[in-house]
Amino acid sequence: MIVVDPCAVVLAVELLGRELDIVEAVASRFRADSELNELHRAAAMAGGAPVPVSAELLEAISVGLRASRLTGGSVDPTVGIALCRLGYDRDFPLVADGVEGDLPDPDPVPGWRSIAVDRYRSTVAVPPGVVIDLGATAKAWAADRAAAVIETHIGCGVLVSLGGDLAVRSAPRDGFRVGIADICGDPAAPLAVSVTSGGLATSGIGNRSWMLGRHPVHHLIDPGTGLPVDTCWRTVSVAAGSCVDANTASTAAMVMSERAAAWLHDHHLPSRLVRNDGSTVVVAGWPADSDGPFTC
Repeated sequence: MIVVDPCAVVLAVELLGRELDIVEAVASRFRADSELNELHRAAAMAGGAPVPVSAELLEAISVGLRASRLTGGSVDPTVGIALCRLGYDRDFPLVADGVEGDLPDPDPVPGWRSIAVDRYRSTVAVPPGVVIDLGATAKAWAADRAAAVIETHIGCGVLVSLGGDLAVRSAPRDGFRVGIADICGDPAAPLAVSVTSGGLATSGIGNRSWMLGRHPVHHLIDPGTGLPVDTCWRTVSVAAGSCVDANTASTAAMVMSERAAAWLHDHHLPSRLVRNDGSTVVVAGWPADSDGPFTC
């Protein structure tokens, strides 16, 4: 996190921590006491009937479903069981060194349309056996929330970065300069961009891959097979009006594979796509790497 006013750092860190605690308590798939897992248990007991939820969980699930609708189902929050079948049923550090097992047979995920949200009654209906995973949107949603809260309470510019997902509010005139790399946190990031507003997200498989028995797997699921997507991209970076929209688009592009560049162009989303061989494709106004720093 970066704030324009150095005197505001302590308060900004406190506000960021509060927001992250809220999102984790609401939307974590790995905490037994999270409200999301309480919803799973209540939905099973209710036989799929609507279950009352908090405003925060309602919003988190609504954000996930919106991502599905905007991407034609390429981003789908019903991939929870598929991830569990691959061994990703606990915090990633407990999975990173590999897990026992074999690659499961293809099995399409239940699909985002199986979840029904009633915003008026604040209820969510989840069919028995469906496990919601909000990993594709919750982190970006948390970044947007935190940036908005910090800007509102402190009144200065802020950049919130959560594992490669950036949200920016009230940036200085030249923006916040950030690096882009295949692995989040890589100090040798080969490219720099200047972010002035909205969001920037990079999706890839480098930070979330592991061995399932003898099989290399990763966390980006093809909803049509329930297995890790076979994508032509190593990473995709997207600039958009919010961190959620940027991350939705970058994740969808990884899943869409060869169709991604045209989809991003049609939606006017400046993007940089890196193929598995290291070559790059830029669309919708993102300049070629040789053109120097990019302001978005």
